[in-house]
Amino acid sequence: METRKVLSSLCYFSIFFAGFIFPLIVYIATGDAVTKRHAKKSLLSHLIPLIPTPLLIFALYYDLTKTPDSVPAFTIICIVVLILIWIVVIIWNIIKGVKVLVAE
Repeated sequence: METRKVLSSLCYFSIFFAGFIFPLIVYIATGDAVTKRHAKKSLLSHLIPLIPTPLLIFALYYDLTKTPDSVPAFTIICIVVLILIWIVVIIWNIIKGVKVLVAE
């Protein structure tokens, strides 16, 4: 098996063990254009769930300070959306990692 394929697929699978650190290291350290492209794609996909996190923090703050007696609906919606985003990103990374491994 080629080192290029293994490194590229590990960049996608690192969502389970190293987060965005492994793809970042591979992106910086490798000289191979294909591996660098896969590292960049996986790094961006690992960072996607961080985008709605400020919204979740704002929702939690808003629901706890502005409406203490009601159901924190805004927070619950944000948590559900964040969970769905995580599920999609994990599935996408698994699919991409397997595709890289089985590619000819």
